[in-house]
Amino acid sequence: MLCGIDEAGRGPCAGDLVMAGCILTSDVNGLNDSKKLSEKKREALFEEIVKNSVYHIVKFSPKEIDHIGISKCLASGLKEILNTLDADEYLFDGNSTFGVDGLSTMIKADGKIAEVSAASILAKVTHDRDILELAKKYPEWEFESHKGYGTKKHIELIKKYGYSPIHRMSYKIKELREPSLF
Repeated sequence: MLCGIDEAGRGPCAGDLVMAGCILTSDVNGLNDSKKLSEKKREALFEEIVKNSVYHIVKFSPKEIDHIGISKCLASGLKEILNTLDADEYLFDGNSTFGVDGLSTMIKADGKIAEVSAASILAKVTHDRDILELAKKYPEWEFESHKGYGTKKHIELIKKYGYSPIHRMSYKIKELREPSLF
């Protein structure tokens, strides 16, 4: 039995890092890398995956990411998934185990292996739902339009309003650095 693992929200400068581990108990049609699916398709598949799997979702807040770093959050999330879900094999999308023993990796596994695709969808939908809720609390940053990623518009809004409580202060955005004197 295979547990697929993936994450969403590693790159944004705001919002949580979300990791998911998933063991499918029945086939789910239409699985793919979450980034290759429309939001509507991801939402529909999310419900099917929940009904046809055993899964575990782990979240790390911007404060946790700032405090221990993204790599340690990823390692901690991987350990939690391995300790929570009982599988014969664990496969993480990417090329690093972040020092965690007992799992293997595969680049682009989220588009090749059903269990990793399912984990990708669980993580992405959870991340996006959470950031849309936070967009209501912090409307000036328009999180609903960029999901926390460092888009041109998002950077303009940070320049205008400063950082929100859900921004990752440890992420250095080139466009927001003070100009060098040299």
